[in-house]
Amino acid sequence: MIRLTDLALPLDHAPQDLEAAIVLRLGIAPERLERFAIARRGNDARKKTAIKLVYSIDAQVSDEAEVLARLAGDSHVRPRPDTAYRFPVRAPEGWDGPRPVVIGAGPCGLLAALVLAQMGLRPIIIERGKAVRERTKDTWGLWRRSVLDPESNVQFGEGGAGTFSDGKLYSRIKDPRHLGRKVLTEFVKAGAPEDILTEAHPHIGTFRLVTMVMSIRETIEGLGGEYRFGTRVEDFEIADGQLKGLHLSTGEFLPAAHVIMAVGHSARDTFKVLHRRGVYLEAKPFAIGVRIEHPQSWIDKARYGPFAGNRILGPAAYALAHKASNGRSVYSFCMCPGGRVVASTSEEGRVVTNGMSQYSRAEFNANSGLVVDISPERDFPGDPLAGVALQRRLEELAFAAGGSDYRAPGQRVEDFLAGRPSDHFGVVTPSYKPGVKPTDLAGCLPGFVIEAIREALPVFGRQIPGYDHPDAVMTGVETRTSSPIRIRRGADFQSINTRGLYPAGEGAGYAGGILSAAVDGIKVAEALALELVGA
Repeated sequence: MIRLTDLALPLDHAPQDLEAAIVLRLGIAPERLERFAIARRGNDARKKTAIKLVYSIDAQVSDEAEVLARLAGDSHVRPRPDTAYRFPVRAPEGWDGPRPVVIGAGPCGLLAALVLAQMGLRPIIIERGKAVRERTKDTWGLWRRSVLDPESNVQFGEGGAGTFSDGKLYSRIKDPRHLGRKVLTEFVKAGAPEDILTEAHPHIGTFRLVTMVMSIRETIEGLGGEYRFGTRVEDFEIADGQLKGLHLSTGEFLPAAHVIMAVGHSARDTFKVLHRRGVYLEAKPFAIGVRIEHPQSWIDKARYGPFAGNRILGPAAYALAHKASNGRSVYSFCMCPGGRVVASTSEEGRVVTNGMSQYSRAEFNANSGLVVDISPERDFPGDPLAGVALQRRLEELAFAAGGSDYRAPGQRVEDFLAGRPSDHFGVVTPSYKPGVKPTDLAGCLPGFVIEAIREALPVFGRQIPGYDHPDAVMTGVETRTSSPIRIRRGADFQSINTRGLYPAGEGAGYAGGILSAAVDGIKVAEALALELVGA
């Protein structure tokens, strides 16, 4: 088949117009087009009065060689890429060798365990939190009753932090092997909507993620995998640079020489233990700031003009960035159309915000992180765990500013720009639960962050009218944009100084988001399998 890319049609085009456009673009008679399928669909909204849908098409035509030869100089016409996934190795029938261990059941750990199971290696999955149904109840306990379970919350439990997010499934990573397609295909098998295979910016939403995660667990267990929920790795047995096993919170010692570390960006106690045991890790850049909310209708109008509310386009998203005069980068992060701001702490006495959307994206507000970059070289040179300490300090300040009961501190944009505390909210109602206390966010964030955001807000308001509206709400603090550490690994995906330990995913500093974490999990699982079974 032929892959045809960047085929643009008007938003209101008729179904037959797509077939006509394919025929025209390929320069063939209509009868030569045997069949076609949409490979990807996005939109181009740069001109609000003439929004277009942009397609990638897989077309089967008679005499394909003639078309490809005639259009050889056209970069938008080429053979359809081979996206089929092929396992690099499989365990021999009846394999009874050492069982690999996966620590963490987030997107990275799930896909690593799934691929290991599909290769016949019967992984053991250790998850400090609970199974996803029970975990959901605990998470709602914080949101509705201000009761935090430090081991079962937005950060910890089956499905990982991505379960309570927008469920975005796109990434800018280089993916020459199309491992992202493997991820999406497995998600569809597990119950995700099929449109994630074709939409340019696919997402799932929390409720669908829950059932999908459960289905993947059933698949892994059906292939011989084993889950251990409510089990935390408390220490690592390492001798002469080789991992020997794991000390678990159950009191058990689990012999293990092939372990994937997929613990997520909030496993601070695990980072501390690894550092104490001499596993090489280093500080890495991340970002801190706030969540900012606007009515979704404002964003739709700003992005889509007269087409705001169009069913095909759906709720509008945005991406913004500004280089501030103090040298800091300010940018939007994890934008959630039609969603809510959620309480995301995993530690008592601290407040953390994040964003979440359901599949429908039908809630009243849009929100995104509004964050400023943190650099280890500039902000805390020398100490690999200093980023963790900074996050905790800011989260403690936010907890106190919110009233020390898991409410979050919030501020109207007008008051924030004027440098005065807020004492009320206006036309924008904050969505964060357990609640938002009007105050001054300057007491919760470093001065350079406040300065950079104040400079960026009017700039962003010129790009998206209403972004810096006086009543737009800012809620603090957003500290867990990514892991503050990286567990260095070599070309074989093992720790550079601890054989048998395979750092993976977002917590290890090698991914950012559901899709990239899942792809990294596949890569690490493949490397482990080749080491364990051999090529």
